[in-house]
Amino acid sequence: MARALVIVESVAKATRIQSMLGSDYIVKPSIGHIRDLPQSAADIPASVKSEKWARLGINVNDHFKPVYVISSDRKKIVSELKAALKEVDELYLATDEDREGEAIAWHLQEVLNPKVPVKRMVFHEITPAAIERAVNDTRDLDLRLVDAQEGRRFLDRLVGYEVSPVLWRAVDKARSAGRVQSVAIRLVCERERERMAFTSATWFDVTATLNATATTFEATVDTLNGASLATGKNFDAAGRLDASASVEVLSEASASALADALSGRDVTVTSITSTPRTQKPQAPFMTSSLQIEASRKLRFDPERTMRAAQRLYEQGWITYMRTDSTTLSNEAINAARSMAASMFGDDYVADVPRRYDRKVKNAQEAHEAIRPAGESFRTLDDAQASLGGDELAVYDLIWKRTIASQMVDARLTQDRVRLSCDVGAITGFDGGVQAGLSATGLRIEFPGFRRAYVEGTDDPEAELADQERILPALNEGAAVGVQSVAMKSHDTQPPDRYSEATLIKKLEDLGIGRPSTYASVMKTIDRRGYVWKKGKSLVPAFRAFAVVNLMQMYFADLVDYQFTAEMENQLDDIADGREDLEPWLRKFYFGNPEATTELARRGLEHMTHEPHDFDFAAINSIELGVASDGLAVSVRSGRYGPYLVHGEDRVSIPEATEPDSLSVGHALELLAAPSNDRQLGVDGDGQAIFLKAGRYGPYFQVGEVSDPKDKPKTASLFSTMSPENVTLEDALKLLSLPRILGVHPTDNEPVLAQNGRYGPYLTWGKETRSLESEDQIFTIELAAALALLAEPKQRGRRSAAGPLKDLGEDPVTKRNVVVRSGRFGLYVTDGEVNATLRLGDTPETLTLDRACELLAERRNAEPSTRAKKAPAKKTAPKKAVKKGVVKKTSAKKTTPAKVTAAAKRAATAKGAKANAALAAAALVDRD
Repeated sequence: MARALVIVESVAKATRIQSMLGSDYIVKPSIGHIRDLPQSAADIPASVKSEKWARLGINVNDHFKPVYVISSDRKKIVSELKAALKEVDELYLATDEDREGEAIAWHLQEVLNPKVPVKRMVFHEITPAAIERAVNDTRDLDLRLVDAQEGRRFLDRLVGYEVSPVLWRAVDKARSAGRVQSVAIRLVCERERERMAFTSATWFDVTATLNATATTFEATVDTLNGASLATGKNFDAAGRLDASASVEVLSEASASALADALSGRDVTVTSITSTPRTQKPQAPFMTSSLQIEASRKLRFDPERTMRAAQRLYEQGWITYMRTDSTTLSNEAINAARSMAASMFGDDYVADVPRRYDRKVKNAQEAHEAIRPAGESFRTLDDAQASLGGDELAVYDLIWKRTIASQMVDARLTQDRVRLSCDVGAITGFDGGVQAGLSATGLRIEFPGFRRAYVEGTDDPEAELADQERILPALNEGAAVGVQSVAMKSHDTQPPDRYSEATLIKKLEDLGIGRPSTYASVMKTIDRRGYVWKKGKSLVPAFRAFAVVNLMQMYFADLVDYQFTAEMENQLDDIADGREDLEPWLRKFYFGNPEATTELARRGLEHMTHEPHDFDFAAINSIELGVASDGLAVSVRSGRYGPYLVHGEDRVSIPEATEPDSLSVGHALELLAAPSNDRQLGVDGDGQAIFLKAGRYGPYFQVGEVSDPKDKPKTASLFSTMSPENVTLEDALKLLSLPRILGVHPTDNEPVLAQNGRYGPYLTWGKETRSLESEDQIFTIELAAALALLAEPKQRGRRSAAGPLKDLGEDPVTKRNVVVRSGRFGLYVTDGEVNATLRLGDTPETLTLDRACELLAERRNAEPSTRAKKAPAKKTAPKKAVKKGVVKKTSAKKTTPAKVTAAAKRAATAKGAKANAALAAAALVDRD
């Protein structure tokens, strides 16, 4: 008989730890949280359905006491855990040592109600030594962390369930509001507004290629008569030259004349300077820096990075991957230094251990940095023999970054050569002109840590500047010949859009969100259609602007950077025991008449009963400017997608339109463009035949519609047809469908060929068969149709057409990736996994990196999103599982007053009839 039950979160972790602990222990997984707040109206226990607060799952009038329910897919797990608990003498709760892990452990204790001693077992890596230490050095549950997790969860529920209904009423296709996602959306939208307001300025420079002995190098003209020449940094966002900058602007004519004047001349070396500098290694990874670097170097989105890191942790390759610490243990420092010395020599190891202590407010979650597991690190050769795909790529990053962190500085020398030339008279300048040129180089004297790792950058120019560039040996006063001269024009660029990496960095800089939230926030704003990707850049959808407009008009605090950051700090204070949960929640929820949730309740009631008072047009509009007629031009987010507005004129635009591409002039051009609606002619009965543009594409229509109840005959264009080139003959041909091929010999029922939503097909009674092409509708004969109908019906899709685009081999799966068109739209596939293209993705612009990202996301999706669930069986009404039935007294708290406050939250929810109108809103944000 085993003496102890150890509960961890995942099957992989349970399997590995079981092999380390042996037969004296039973190791079982909980598969994450076993219970949560109700996710839908069906989840709400009958005993509380009549309560006004039931839709929230939190009794806001009784100490914010939650109602927890065990999810249906966890009931079997709970039963298995209870059965295993009867066979042992001790229970070890070995979930992760962070807020979520502590909460999972507390929920397990509450639900299992163990009669044996309970110990909290924590570890940051899954190695035999770490697990042995964890078994021998247990502690009590930390209820402060549990309170902090509940605070986040309750806050997300209160914000989402109170604010989201207002959002749904005001903004079409809006999905949810939330603490961190709403701020992230605001950041993306504000950056796009900066781009929309940006005015580009043009400037010119002249670069000479110079001959020096056996080599050439480039030098750029940067002064004329001692005055510096303007570059892009001297212009503001409005395209104006900075008035405080004492610079000369080189015109196109002046630049051309200068290039001509320099050509074929000699220039003189006037000075040579060499400046030594050092470059320090970066700190080991924490969660956010790992996500940022994986995005830069591997082009992984944060979710993909964290999936790989999770698997590496569970397999014992790295330490815990959700941390905001850059600290290494003494054992890890020694391991990194030993590895660096064995690989590169003692000269490459820092004289004293490097420590990267970082001030982390919540010390409970400040674990070690993410590093290779163990007291001695396995080599990359070991990893290559055991790992593959994403896991190997992420481990390679972590390993190299950790080793480099204990190596010596790189020693560099920055060289700068100045040259001059009297070029005579130049257009735009009075008298003779003395041109000053400069060339810069970079020498790596000793690579130091760069032998192991160099950090990535989001700026390609900065990356180039960090590379070694050797200038030739020169002497002051020497003459150097000009081999060629090039004049180049430059346009100042708007600020870059955020990528997922830079958005995470910005949120981190603002103090918004925590290590465990960033990947889920990026996933949320993408999947809910608030942003779409153009390469690595996040482009805001028009509904995102509408969401931000609404939030700023009515719930300004929820998208205020300082307010949201302070809320994070207060949750950290709860985790540290400096603040109590209940008073904090009460202040947020009931605080004052301007509290967020009170505004939401009043707003929803007002919007329902007096909708005319709400300026829905302003909420859903982005003002582009004013036309010459004095009327505003705007883009508006509507029920059927975005559209442009100018007075009474309207025109739809594609969802994937980049907002910064819509100037007033461009918008007016689109508004003035013909819609392609036109009359093609008349049919044999004298009825007009029209070509029209509809929501789902162009189509033919017979006659005008005078009564909305009339249903004129229509026919969609074939996929091979272009609206610009169709004729009356094309229209009449398609409007004649379905085509009768004859009758079936068995029952004299007609056999028809026609076009449908999913392509061309045959029908005979209830039998259908897909055709290979649209042309077959008009060419197939009865005999061939009967033969096709006689064949067994193919389940699933009809035989696919050839790929639209071949993207190449997925570097992870080694399978070929192609773009195809299917019954539900465009998708990418590697032959095993299919992933639908998202907003902004087109076959023409789709890259292999983006396709692999979509496939990886789909490949690792939860099973419930990849297969249709079986119909749920009817069950008896759920019994309320109330917090406080077993009070939080099973673990010590460092603050006695907190034990009392926690114990007061006893559950006494009343039961009656169901009345939870909004509880089905499972789309509530969970940042």
